[in-house]
Amino acid sequence: MTDSHHEPGAAAQPRPVRLYRLPDSLGGKLWVWRYLVLRRLTQFLVILLFFATAHWAWGLLGEPLLSGNLSASSVIGLIPLADPFAVLQILFTRHLLATEVLIGAVIVLVFYALVGGRVFCSWVCPVNPVTDLAGWLRNKLGLGNALHLNRSLRYYVLVLALVLALVTGLAAFEWVSPIAMLHRELIFGIGMGLIGVGGIFLFDLMVVKHGWCGHLCPLGAFYSLVGRVAQVRVRFDERTCTKCGECIRVCPEPQVLNLNQAARHGLVTSGECTNCGRCVPVCPEDSLSFDLRPLIRRHNDIQ
Repeated sequence: MTDSHHEPGAAAQPRPVRLYRLPDSLGGKLWVWRYLVLRRLTQFLVILLFFATAHWAWGLLGEPLLSGNLSASSVIGLIPLADPFAVLQILFTRHLLATEVLIGAVIVLVFYALVGGRVFCSWVCPVNPVTDLAGWLRNKLGLGNALHLNRSLRYYVLVLALVLALVTGLAAFEWVSPIAMLHRELIFGIGMGLIGVGGIFLFDLMVVKHGWCGHLCPLGAFYSLVGRVAQVRVRFDERTCTKCGECIRVCPEPQVLNLNQAARHGLVTSGECTNCGRCVPVCPEDSLSFDLRPLIRRHNDIQ
């Protein structure tokens, strides 16, 4: 992707490094925060649709609009949806599932395979605003990590959840999942969701930065595997990048921003990218943007 058309004997002049600066105007700030605002609206809308269907009888065509919860639900009684990781755990327990549940899991799996597996983590998961708040507060207080955790640990937790399902005959993670507990509590007002999410908040605040989402959550690990084939990617233009590091500073999964690897492919390849959009607005050179993988590949071929 580098430009090789220089005068003979002339050295390429490096671009001056500019650091990100938040605009002074409200409109400028809102433009920078656009993905954050859209993420919060999406998370709120998902909860609202579940809540309003359960408590206010919202419907369409005479059917409940969005019934159930994040583990298994139905859209207007016609489109089944199911958490593919929850379904996988149940299959490991050797229990049979209804055909519509399997279809619902496939629908969700295909959707996240197209838009980016961990889009669920940053755009849908109800725990995400809590961990984002803990991360923001950590930065304000200047807190460091109390211990070190390898980000690969979440994959071991993923395997452990499946092994426990196989051995015990129970979908173990679903019983203790703070995501499921919080969602059920927000919708139906029962369970231990607030206690679980409070523990996550304190863990992320006092112990490890991005501890739950970035190191422990097996659902995030599952969607990381799905995200490897995602078609919506963060595009990277090496020619304009000055390596200022602003993108890495704000990224909750900074290891995904391997700029050498991104330069080779023209995009962020890691399935662990959440497509949260934090990196895009803070790039002073507009070197990062959302695009479709086929369009990025076609652009690289032309280059």
